[in-house]
Amino acid sequence: MKIDNQAKIKAMREFLRDTIRLNTDFKLTDRAQGIAQPAIEKAVLEAQELISLPDPSKTELAPLDLRALLERRRSVRSYAEEALSLTELSWLLYATQGVSKQTTQHNVFRTVPSAGNRHPFETYVAVQRVTGLSQGIYRYLPLEHALVFESELKDYESELTAAALGQRFAGKAAVNFIWTAIPYRTEWSYGPVSVKVIAMDLGHICQNLYLAVESIACGTCEIGAYHQELADRLLKVDGQDEFVVAMAPLGKLKQ
Repeated sequence: MKIDNQAKIKAMREFLRDTIRLNTDFKLTDRAQGIAQPAIEKAVLEAQELISLPDPSKTELAPLDLRALLERRRSVRSYAEEALSLTELSWLLYATQGVSKQTTQHNVFRTVPSAGNRHPFETYVAVQRVTGLSQGIYRYLPLEHALVFESELKDYESELTAAALGQRFAGKAAVNFIWTAIPYRTEWSYGPVSVKVIAMDLGHICQNLYLAVESIACGTCEIGAYHQELADRLLKVDGQDEFVVAMAPLGKLKQ
């Protein structure tokens, strides 16, 4: 039986309300129960080698002020064949999930805000055209400002297009940023309220990407309509404790 659309809309609106927080006993969260804090970054496997990224502060940025960046921002779905430099990729990764300050093992501040400083996301990049990197899937390590190679891609264009529900510009992009959520990082502290604040956190990341690409003559377009199973399989994540929540193809602007 099909779900009545109006009933579904009404139920989902509760997601936007503060009702969940008001009915949540935060004394029952794992944090309040004294359970150890989950890792803030996925571990690197013994066989994986770190690929150091250039200092993002060395990136040559367009001379645009914040007002200009905001007014120029557009969703871009067509890209030049030009490759990104590794320095440019480094800048985009830093702008979206980079560490700006770390005071203790778990107290880490990043370039984007996150509810309770929980930062529940992992950033993967599907690379097609980046100078110095082979084609494939990489994962960003914010604490080290480095990449690790995760897996090869047999056919970048077809695999990314399929994961993006047939949106061909994803397969044409120089790079696809793909974010997964590890919800427990936030659930540890916020329990059932986590679903709302994780969505808020994702918005901060995507907006930073939109502004950062403008500063290096690139464009992007966030994708919310993707094939969940294919996207999870592409990154080899389990789809339960870690799963894809958004994609953002990007590349150099056409002249």
